[in-house]
Amino acid sequence: MNLNDLHQDDSANQVANLKRSIASKLVYALGKDPAAAAPRDWLQAAALAVRERLVERQMKLDGVQAGQDGKRVYYMSIEFLIGRTFTNALLALGLHEDVRQALDELGVDLEQLPELEPDAALGNGGLGRLAACFLDSMATLNLAGMGYGIRYDYGMFKQEIVDGRQVEAPDYWLTGGNPWEVARPNVQFKVRFGGRIETQGEAADGTANMTVKWVDTQDVIAMAYDTIIPGYATDATNTLRLWSAKAVDEFHLQTFNGGNYVGAVEEKNAAENISRVLYPDDSTQAGRELRLRQEYFFCAASLQDIIARYLAKHDDFDALPDHVAIHLNDTHPVLAIPELMRILIDDHGLEFARAWTITQKVFSYTNHTLMQEALETWPVDMMGHFLPRHLHIIFDINKAFIDATNEQFGIDVERMRRVSLIDEAGERRVRMAHLAVVASHKVNGVSALHSDLMTRSIFADFAKLFPERFNNKTNGITPRRWLSLANPSLSKLIDARIGPDWRRDLEQLGRLRDLAGEQEFAQQFRAAKLVNKERLASYIQEHLGITVDPTSLFDVQVKRIHEYKRQLLNVLHVITRYNRILANPDANWVPRTVIFAGKAASAYHMAKQTIKLINDVAEVVNNDARVGDKLKVVFIPNYSVSLAEIIIPAADLSEQISTAGTEASGTGNMKLGLNGALTIGTLDGANVEMRENVGADNIFIFGNTTEEVEALRAQGYNPREIIEQNEELRQVLEQLRDGLFSPDEPARFHDVYKVFAEWGDHYLLLADYASYVQTQDAVDELFRQGDEWNRKAILNVAGMGVFSSDRTIAEYAEQIWNAQPVKL
Repeated sequence: MNLNDLHQDDSANQVANLKRSIASKLVYALGKDPAAAAPRDWLQAAALAVRERLVERQMKLDGVQAGQDGKRVYYMSIEFLIGRTFTNALLALGLHEDVRQALDELGVDLEQLPELEPDAALGNGGLGRLAACFLDSMATLNLAGMGYGIRYDYGMFKQEIVDGRQVEAPDYWLTGGNPWEVARPNVQFKVRFGGRIETQGEAADGTANMTVKWVDTQDVIAMAYDTIIPGYATDATNTLRLWSAKAVDEFHLQTFNGGNYVGAVEEKNAAENISRVLYPDDSTQAGRELRLRQEYFFCAASLQDIIARYLAKHDDFDALPDHVAIHLNDTHPVLAIPELMRILIDDHGLEFARAWTITQKVFSYTNHTLMQEALETWPVDMMGHFLPRHLHIIFDINKAFIDATNEQFGIDVERMRRVSLIDEAGERRVRMAHLAVVASHKVNGVSALHSDLMTRSIFADFAKLFPERFNNKTNGITPRRWLSLANPSLSKLIDARIGPDWRRDLEQLGRLRDLAGEQEFAQQFRAAKLVNKERLASYIQEHLGITVDPTSLFDVQVKRIHEYKRQLLNVLHVITRYNRILANPDANWVPRTVIFAGKAASAYHMAKQTIKLINDVAEVVNNDARVGDKLKVVFIPNYSVSLAEIIIPAADLSEQISTAGTEASGTGNMKLGLNGALTIGTLDGANVEMRENVGADNIFIFGNTTEEVEALRAQGYNPREIIEQNEELRQVLEQLRDGLFSPDEPARFHDVYKVFAEWGDHYLLLADYASYVQTQDAVDELFRQGDEWNRKAILNVAGMGVFSSDRTIAEYAEQIWNAQPVKL
């Protein structure tokens, strides 16, 4: 049967076809009687009906791509924070109104269904959300591509707040099934661990051209699950392929019959642990080993899949770089490099030099951090135990690289030590970022500042050796998810004034600049913001029992809890503000609601202490009758994409306050700016470019610059002097030390106090404190001028066009991947 015959969805019968399809899925796929079906059943039935149309698109596209045999981009990431799929699919396919009408005729209210869909628990923060935006944009731009990751059974964790503390619980996102994924039991690959290597013969050039066998391994099976990623307003789709770990032998009947019931499934449990959770706690040796196994697991399965797809049409590997681009999203997938080398050398007999040339043309790498402590390394002994063949290959790559460098630039022992793939200081460790740089033909940062600092700091030696490899690709976000879906009230207003095409060309938002001074548009813009604030206030009341004033200034900091992101600086200002209110309660205070959300890594003590402190401060402030509605503090648990879609459109003020020189880019800053929040931030990451695009008068910049931070550290930063010279700051820190916010346990926040007073304040919170508080005063003053605040908010939206992920991906395709759109 021709695919075109499956659905003749012209305008006349599309609703009728959808209605029949939804009812059919409910009865025959789910086995539900329509009279007894629950809303969740209808959601699944509607999802299956929509997925059916996505599958048709994908199968048609597969035929087109096969005929063109162009270049395909494979985006490898440990995280893909895709969020809810249903509403995004309706938007991409243009089916929202048709599905609404079809469900209405079936007696179902569409508006009740999206909230029932769980977020796919496949990521944590910006890294995973960026990957999801990129897949969306790749499909929208008709670029042939696939995402590769892990199908986590329980995600990272569901964050619960118990007595103000973060408690981790499993995220059972798959309990009700996932209608968007297609299991591929026919796509399975064996992934090997451990064992030993056997060699035969010797290599004249000292590399790995000898015959090598990796034997006596412990194996697991990687099975594929596919989710279709639709492009917006195009017939193109892409695939997110996630791997789930299975045991080679899941059940040992003889062991079971012998009474050892646990032992009968021991192999199954050990194998499946690989894809249980994202970022297992690495405070233990077992946790670190599991992380390494996870990273290799999805790299090995993905590379086998990529090579199998390539070899289906080609007899040798000469054309591999012309048809395959593999992009490494941070260092988690870097084991794909030695894995490709292993496949080319061991499985297909290529010589080392030829395999290495091909590998360097295939890979590209995005760096996401400037902090040495965040650059991933693995102990040589651990890698040798689990991946002996790959360690061997990494040593060979390192030797070839060092030899070539010495031949071209002369022998420099200190440079050799700095650029080596093996860190020889103390415990020998493999430097994964170094491996990524050496093996990739392009290496990019994610904001102009970050890319510049990258070549002057962590990769300075490499930038001198390979200056042509380094480039910048400033991050972006998809306007479909982060404005059209998240903020329907503002989207409707923009559509009415400039039309709907901004969803594919975000630069069109620049036309709003001409409307910033128009009274009617300004009033409508403010009304749209209030709708979003009322929605968030209702959520907070319903889920937390805290009453907040929607007309107050919503001050929002939502992101991963980490010391460098400086949620603690925000808390210091909250306490300062609290003290000022108590000292002068009758002053003309701008009512403010300070909103936090984000998860702390399960083994990160100081991040967890920060969450406890926020909640303890909230308990005191929110229940102090002297403060009333002048100040409220809220920590919203279990931050996720769907929760972000409620919080971000409601924000008035966007907190982007990391220490200058530490945040690579940020994308939360872009999402908040796109939804009309004014930014208070340091000149860090993409804040620098945001200031350029929204105008220096429309953003609140404070604190030390990157150069000033470097100078402070070089001269010997002394936070004690700052404490002694600032009475307000000293009062705040003494209140933390003396237990004002923890009367049941006065010493609870001694560690927080010591961060500043004794441990050196590594992220320079106190150096920026006075500037931050003073700038917050300027925020208050502008918010009092409602019309002027509103005008600047409109100009922020108007200036966000450049921060579309469509622009970012177009640059990747042209300047890194050399990939052309599929001709549909």
